[in-house]
Amino acid sequence: MMDYLVVLKALASEPRLRVLEWLKEPVTHFPPQVDGDFEADGVCADYIREKLGVAAATASRHLTLLTDAQLLIATRKKGWVFYRRNEVAITQLSQDLKEL
Repeated sequence: MMDYLVVLKALASEPRLRVLEWLKEPVTHFPPQVDGDFEADGVCADYIREKLGVAAATASRHLTLLTDAQLLIATRKKGWVFYRRNEVAITQLSQDLKEL
């Protein structure tokens, strides 16, 4: 079950909302990756940081909050961390909000 306070805090940020939007269509928003498949693994954290235009620590904080809220799935591969949307959780959140 989702902790809605954690989810709402994660969503209360323009940069984090942009990350979720970009990850809907990673091929459109990010350059090709050498390692990691956009669909299976997600987008490399460094690409997300670069697109956000923030320091690594700031990007890490945004991505951690989204992962803790279960909105992103993190996958480690070859020393990198890749992030993709957790579509199941996002769909459930959408349905729960409609029922309020």
